[in-house]
Amino acid sequence: MAKETVLFICLFNSVRSRIAEGLLAVRCGEHYEVRSAGIAPAPISPFAAEVLYEIGITILNRQPTSVTAFRGREFDYIVTLCDHAIRANVPLPAGKKMFHQAFFSPCEVRANRDEILADFRKLRDRIDTYLAEIFPDYPQSGIQAGTLQSLGRQDHSHTGTLTGKAGGNP
Repeated sequence: MAKETVLFICLFNSVRSRIAEGLLAVRCGEHYEVRSAGIAPAPISPFAAEVLYEIGITILNRQPTSVTAFRGREFDYIVTLCDHAIRANVPLPAGKKMFHQAFFSPCEVRANRDEILADFRKLRDRIDTYLAEIFPDYPQSGIQAGTLQSLGRQDHSHTGTLTGKAGGNP
């Protein structure tokens, strides 16, 4: 059976859509072909990468993608994760099922790195809860470091491609 296709969209494809892509791909990759894109792509936030890495997901080798790269393609699910994604004057790809939830992107200008990471962890956990609401195959157990299943890729480095690994914190 073919996997259902999912496209997560946010403004920059640097935080929210990347977190959602990483979570769904690792937790339900056997059911979904998962991609992410931005209206105005920018490099991934190192804080977003770090809070995913804490739970065994690495995403740093994925380049930011413009939503226009998917022009003309239809997805089973289109999920917009910020209001900019639906208000922008950029046509979105077609989706059989469309979902929207505006998540606030954490501020990276705080003086304390621990506070910044705490904000990014809250966002990761909120997105995790949201994914369980809209994807029937998504586990509802919540995030626990080191409990994610591997996608079968061999790259276990912090700068590796999107992958999950079992066996505790890196």
